[in-house]
Amino acid sequence: MNDALKILPARFFKTVSGTEPVREWLKGLDKDDSRIIGGDIRTVEYGWPIGMPVCRAIKGYRDLWEVRSNISGGRIARVIFHISGGEMILLHGFIKKTQQTPQLDLELADKRRREYESHVRKS
Repeated sequence: MNDALKILPARFFKTVSGTEPVREWLKGLDKDDSRIIGGDIRTVEYGWPIGMPVCRAIKGYRDLWEVRSNISGGRIARVIFHISGGEMILLHGFIKKTQQTPQLDLELADKRRREYESHVRKS
């Protein structure tokens, strides 16, 4: 696919120490699962704005969205992202184990969003 056609290009959030948590999480998954999640991220990149079932805003959190993926074994994966500077910043990825998204996962993504935005403002 042509990167020039991306409406909302994805970029991995990078910690102060230089690690990219979502990239590392994806690399740790089974190849097929990683491919499915990557395909759903691409769907958002090329199709933004896009809604359910692939993407939705996270209620109660300012500027957080989730990419929703159905992976092997009937499991559900989520990648939480933030939009900044015309890019989707991939903040946190996880496999859902309960119906509701765990508060700790939402808080971690929001913390990374704030960290990213404070770094962007300083640049």
